[in-house]
Amino acid sequence: MRLVDRVASRVLGLPRASSTYTVERGLRVPMRDGVELVADRYVPDGPVLGTLLVRGPYGRAMPFSLLFATVYAARGYQVVLQSVRGTFGSGDEFQPMFREVDDGADTVAWLLAQPWSTGTFGTVGLSYLGFTQWALLADPPEELVASVVLVGPHDFSRATWGTGAFTVNDFLGWSDMVAHQEDPGRLRGLLRQATAARRLGPALDALPLGDAGERLLAGRGRWYRDWVAHPDRDDPWWAPVQLDRALDRARVPVLLVGGWQDLFLDQTLDQYRRLRGAGADVALTVGPWTHVETLSRGGGLVTRESLDWLGEHLAGTGPRRRPAPVHVHVTGAGEWRWLPDWPPATTDRTLFLAGRGRLADTAPGPDAAPATFTADPAQPTPSIGGRLLDNRSGGYADDTALAGRADVVAWLSDPLPADLEVLGAPVVELHHGTDVGHVDVAVRLSQVDRRGRSRNVSDGYTRLVPGDPGTDADGGVVRLELDAVAHRFPAGSRLRLVVAGSSHPHWTRNPGTGEPPVTAVRTVRSTRTVTVAGGASRLVLPVSPAGRTPGPSSRG
Repeated sequence: MRLVDRVASRVLGLPRASSTYTVERGLRVPMRDGVELVADRYVPDGPVLGTLLVRGPYGRAMPFSLLFATVYAARGYQVVLQSVRGTFGSGDEFQPMFREVDDGADTVAWLLAQPWSTGTFGTVGLSYLGFTQWALLADPPEELVASVVLVGPHDFSRATWGTGAFTVNDFLGWSDMVAHQEDPGRLRGLLRQATAARRLGPALDALPLGDAGERLLAGRGRWYRDWVAHPDRDDPWWAPVQLDRALDRARVPVLLVGGWQDLFLDQTLDQYRRLRGAGADVALTVGPWTHVETLSRGGGLVTRESLDWLGEHLAGTGPRRRPAPVHVHVTGAGEWRWLPDWPPATTDRTLFLAGRGRLADTAPGPDAAPATFTADPAQPTPSIGGRLLDNRSGGYADDTALAGRADVVAWLSDPLPADLEVLGAPVVELHHGTDVGHVDVAVRLSQVDRRGRSRNVSDGYTRLVPGDPGTDADGGVVRLELDAVAHRFPAGSRLRLVVAGSSHPHWTRNPGTGEPPVTAVRTVRSTRTVTVAGGASRLVLPVSPAGRTPGPSSRG
């Protein structure tokens, strides 16, 4: 293990280890209902700089033991790495995220009562290990003095049903993985991962949504049926996993790390905005990563910044090393940039959807013809790249083929005369009409190079129900805030905007009937109209002055 530590530290470019350590395994941590959770304790052989609590469902072995235990123990931190309820020896049944507030509080009470307690502690972890941190911050103990939340949601209902459509690719795939993660046989587990896409495909394509998922899970992952059966985020059933109150109560210094192609990006940016607005000491780093790539491609930078944050706020070993609160990678420019806030100051640039598929600086005349397309849920428009959990199918991708499909409409700008840098969330105002009241609208902004190849930059998605603007034949304005970006479109490239009726299997298809998604089988086609006359539909870009924002930067 120590050899692995040394190799990993060299690869990640981490500061030199300062201590050896020992591991005390199989600690039993009592919960209020009598259930015991299992934890391992990593203890530096030298002086202890502070204690870290890490709680998650993925076990206490590699890679999580390396990334969130040994890396820190070798640099003077005592680490308690715990398996949450129902996983890897911890008692009871696993019900993802629903028991983390109480179990986290009980774990802290146990931690502080131990003779080896240092009196204060910090937290670190990504994804689900980030959610368990928000669970503690929902009622933050005064002994918690620093947190590092990497790509971690605070509201799981928003992750699943936030657009109105279920994020089926992500959470059926995750359920299948977690349901089998404790199966015996490492080779068998690797084979399951390698064949995940082939096994998932039939379940993602089949209807009804609930039965298709259950056939794949074969009696495991019973939480999945509950997720898809509760599409209303206002349903009290979701309350235990909606931790917005943590953003109002947290005054602990928090470092947030996200990825421009991470499925939880919107929540990470919301966390920063709300904590910053409340006066909390908060910092933000966003890289060009998918969810999984945060600790692969981004592992070195993320771990170094995490160590700096904990050194300042937990160990008290030195002054702040962070030059500014926000550190973002500007895609298309290949550079990292420090900023005083997010989003930075920008000016709006409007491009109008015009006739003949043109994206223009001036609004078209009143006689410009509308664009029309037919969306068929039985043959949905496919997802190509984007903010997916699985980085094999998500992230940045060549989406040239998307604009050529018969079930989409597209608009293309003239070649840019100069670099165009977009910092923030693009907005699309779409005058949309339909002959079916229950529909989805998918929008993608892409960059097209000089050879005509296209690559995704930002997406927007929403589910409409009768009565919403844009759900009748006369049409209305549907406003979509696309994914936030820090992206430079180079001179000579073009912007392409594509509108479709689905993006499957990123989001589950809309059958168009208004039936409950979990049981709906019948599908109906819809004919869509996008009105462009007089500038009725537009793309608004937050553009940095003079093409870029001044400030320190580095290539990378």
